[in-house]
Amino acid sequence: MNTARPAGRVAVVTGAGSGIGREVARQMLADGYRVALAGRREAQLKETADGSPDALVVPCDVTRPDDVERLFEAARQQWGRVDVLFNNAGVFGPAASVDEISVDDWNATVAVNLTGSMLCAAAAVRTMKAQEPQGGRIINNGSISAHSPRPRTVAYTVTKHAMTGLTKSIELDGRGFGITCGQIDIGNTATEIMDTIGVGSGALQADGSRRVEPTFPVADAARAVLMMANMPATASVGSVVVTAAGMPFIGRG
Repeated sequence: MNTARPAGRVAVVTGAGSGIGREVARQMLADGYRVALAGRREAQLKETADGSPDALVVPCDVTRPDDVERLFEAARQQWGRVDVLFNNAGVFGPAASVDEISVDDWNATVAVNLTGSMLCAAAAVRTMKAQEPQGGRIINNGSISAHSPRPRTVAYTVTKHAMTGLTKSIELDGRGFGITCGQIDIGNTATEIMDTIGVGSGALQADGSRRVEPTFPVADAARAVLMMANMPATASVGSVVVTAAGMPFIGRG
């Protein structure tokens, strides 16, 4: 497949201080992108940048509209445009069923995973509409929970289902402006968040048992994101699902 593209394209990556965001940012930099690295912890963003002259560190809380606007303004001031947004910042939220979760925990999860993604997408779309040449690509990081939930993950699961609606709405509304939007749903890549739900030691299954589940390297997940980013503007990649081979997703439980 030919993924050739103009050199020096500009990307914004949220949640770039760790996990999938960090690896995607590093692979984009290695591939010739200029990348604005967004996240709440400046020190970790600098570790991701590793001194690259093509990396711009922008501390940002995606739940704060002013922070998001400042992020995209920084990218525009530095490089004049934004070609790709990897909408990646997110939290797993509390382990709870719908009758157990507090309103505060619900709102905190929704604020990061859904409202934060909306704010970043909105700023990206405004930028992509106004720039010359017009257009760009947004890649939303969903989850296989957008297809099938784990037990006791109501807030996380609902936000990832909602991310699918956000993705499709952006794709539809962006058509007239050369803006495409797709979603990548990743299952069990080896990141810290997998440790919090016990994938390596025994993750809770639908029948109440716990099972050690396989994982796959985060670099492989990042390569899938880069593939989506590098597709020509004439192609829209609406949905990609990448999971660890043999994980209990198809036929989960």
